[in-house]
Amino acid sequence: MDKKGKTMKQKRISFGQGKGSLTHNNREFVADNVDPLRTPQNITFVRQPIGEAYDQLFKESTERYNARQKRNDRMIHGSYYEHLFGVKPCNTVRTAADKRKSFYEDVVQIGKMEDSGYGTEDFQLVADCLKEYMEGFQNRNLNFYVFNAVLHMDEATPHLHIDYIPVGHYKRGQDTQNGIAQALKEMGFGEGKQAIARWRAAEVEVLNKICLEHGIKPLAPEKARGTLEIPEYKEKRRQADELAEQNAQAEAELSKKVEQINRALKYLPDLHKNEKAEHEFLVAVSELHDMLKSGMSILRNKDSIISRIDTLESLTKKAMDKQGKADLTIYDLRRRGEEVTAELDDALDKLKAVRSEKSQLSSELQTVKAENREYAEICAILERIAPDILIQAKALVQEEKEQRQREQAQQIEHQPTKKKRSWGLE
Repeated sequence: MDKKGKTMKQKRISFGQGKGSLTHNNREFVADNVDPLRTPQNITFVRQPIGEAYDQLFKESTERYNARQKRNDRMIHGSYYEHLFGVKPCNTVRTAADKRKSFYEDVVQIGKMEDSGYGTEDFQLVADCLKEYMEGFQNRNLNFYVFNAVLHMDEATPHLHIDYIPVGHYKRGQDTQNGIAQALKEMGFGEGKQAIARWRAAEVEVLNKICLEHGIKPLAPEKARGTLEIPEYKEKRRQADELAEQNAQAEAELSKKVEQINRALKYLPDLHKNEKAEHEFLVAVSELHDMLKSGMSILRNKDSIISRIDTLESLTKKAMDKQGKADLTIYDLRRRGEEVTAELDDALDKLKAVRSEKSQLSSELQTVKAENREYAEICAILERIAPDILIQAKALVQEEKEQRQREQAQQIEHQPTKKKRSWGLE
């Protein structure tokens, strides 16, 4: 009972490491166990793109590190994220060669579906406790930078997904780095393998106090495989749903990549097909099909699956670039050929028209010359036998010409008046 004599509700706390799928957390991908009608009830505490978070945390320290280097091969080229993980920032956890992860996720839940799930009287109560816990998380854990945190209310039981980047400070190398061991040490949880367990125990104690204040007596989390995760059926089921979601995402992405690379490779024979690229593609596809056969296989080979997909994406980009360049060249040649053909056809038509016009003018010229010769002969005869008649004829022609000129002048003079009358102005 609590201080007021009320019976405390007993609930077990689940505090375990999550899979780290931001597309699931932010509902960019909706799994079968999600009720879309309740998704608007989810509470997003923070949502920042991981690439932006990395720049905010490490860009300046990377620049300071590069400024101290005298050799180019010791400098960090590109972003700090790409330097560690070899790819551009993405929404799933990436693991570096030195085992550092791009981010960590903890899933926190109070109770189970039977006593705290949707439709029970404690559904909102446990959600309020989780909300209060999350609101103090960042202040308690200054070296765990939270860039994404969501309280899911649209699944069977309310639960938190907390995604964070561990930030450590160092005297050697880059002064600020992604480092969970150093982050835990700076927050006072010591060193060694038990540091993370001590941190989780401290966080569970915070959650215990919040539960007690809300009339809930928290049961101690059971240990499983060295962590504080509870191996209960519903938790297993939720994890299985998330696994199925990730499997579906991987298969969908794989299908898309395979379609792109197949389309590109079909075009490569015209471009002196790169046999090495085709071999790498076939090997990657074969390995992916083997690794995607079962949920357990995906869990064991998650990093390898992502690596194969990256390989396919890289091969696809190279192949499609070649295809694009070839398409462009062939298109330009075809278009230029069509343009030249059209220009030639146009020129031939014009040439035919000029020849026709020239022929017509030549014919008319011959006719005029013949008429002129005939007129000249008549004039010569008239001048020889009747010069007076020729003079009179020329005078009549001149008079007729002058008469036509006078008539044209009169028409021009009277044209404005007629125009005004037609407009109704006079």
